[in-house]
Amino acid sequence: MAELKTQEHDGSVDAFLASVEDPRKQEDCRTLLKIMQAATGAEARMWGDNIVGFGHYHYTYASGREGDWFLTGFAPRKQNLTLYIMAGFDNYDALLSRLGKHSTGKSCLYIKRLSDVDLDALQALVKASVEHMQATNP
Repeated sequence: MAELKTQEHDGSVDAFLASVEDPRKQEDCRTLLKIMQAATGAEARMWGDNIVGFGHYHYTYASGREGDWFLTGFAPRKQNLTLYIMAGFDNYDALLSRLGKHSTGKSCLYIKRLSDVDLDALQALVKASVEHMQATNP
């Protein structure tokens, strides 16, 4: 079975965040760092070249494939901030309706800048997702 390309490593989160060229995006990343640390109680860790992840869970697919992944995380991309909401969005319609300007993928929340969203709704969404992942993946 092929190994995942994106692996946790000991790279410096601070150095990575300092390398984000756009000052506003860098500030947004530091805010996300605080939100996600509060939601998980875990220190930020680098995953691959450009993902900051928090905490861990173990998964097993129906195919038998297993692995470990972060509970939540983010990546500053060129077009937007990508937030990894591992529980998905099926149970969070009320929070998403309050969130503001965003789009979603299966487990990705895309935000141009944090000033576009309601931070209280974002914090609640991250916290709810983390709690769901911890409850369903002990």
